[in-house]
Amino acid sequence: MKTEMVRARVSSQLKHESEEILAELGMSMSDAIRIFLSQVKLRHEFPVELKVPNQETLKAMQESVTDDRYDSSDDLFNDVLGSDCAKN
Repeated sequence: MKTEMVRARVSSQLKHESEEILAELGMSMSDAIRIFLSQVKLRHEFPVELKVPNQETLKAMQESVTDDRYDSSDDLFNDVLGSDCAKN
């Protein structure tokens, strides 16, 4: 039986953006919090790995993303792996 309430203060922007994403996944904020707490109970640990990015990762995050477009997944794999790998 659900009788307890959990409250947390967050920015309105964080709440709004999170609710939009969760709605796309078909769940409410309450659903997400219940899933999170269930995972804490199940794992007996924080269910998300928290890391501070190292310098190499930070540099990669700041680099521009490619504008390359592909007509098919085969074209993408041919470009990334080379045409010989895509045939296997």
